[in-house]
Amino acid sequence: MTSSAPAALPASASVLDLAPVVPVVVLEDAADAVPLARALVAGGLPAIEVTLRTAAALDAIRAIAAEVPGAVVGAGTVISVRNVTETVSAGARFLVSPGWTDTLLDAMKASGVPFLPGVSTTSEVVALLERGVTEMKFFPAEAAGGTAYLKALSAPLPQARFCPTGGISPASAPTYLALPNVGCVGGSWMVPGDAVAAKDWVRVERLAREASVLRG
Repeated sequence: MTSSAPAALPASASVLDLAPVVPVVVLEDAADAVPLARALVAGGLPAIEVTLRTAAALDAIRAIAAEVPGAVVGAGTVISVRNVTETVSAGARFLVSPGWTDTLLDAMKASGVPFLPGVSTTSEVVALLERGVTEMKFFPAEAAGGTAYLKALSAPLPQARFCPTGGISPASAPTYLALPNVGCVGGSWMVPGDAVAAKDWVRVERLAREASVLRG
């Protein structure tokens, strides 16, 4: 194994500004992590969210952090203090949760890496703003009101910025990205299961390149 220093994301930096799309990756085999990440980075998508939905997730994060210096690897589906501790130790440079509690938020704040707590209601947004958090994941985006909901939030809560995730496609992504309170979107269309199973990294890179220019 060839080790390289992982791409660091300063605590003051914003995950929302790294690329217009953050790939949401589910890996069953950690051996696929490095070639997949290299394809995504080559396609212009350096921020990669590896979700904690499989037993391979932590090893996948470790591998990307160690071997793909162009990647900014993060952990998704973070729902516990243990998730925070384990993923940051594995090399995660940002954290994404589908929702939040005070306990989880405290742990993410103490982790030293940027984080996007999940929200789907106005009250949750206001509660996070009260805690000094201005960058959030809007999830599940399409089911929770989509672009119309986010547009409605922008006037009374302009300080809140979002990464909408959940049901977003290449067709709908530009509409989200045109909103003033959306920094990026999360999606998995550039890492389709059949391409990963076939180890078709050329296809993944092509889809990533197409996604990287969706804004504007």
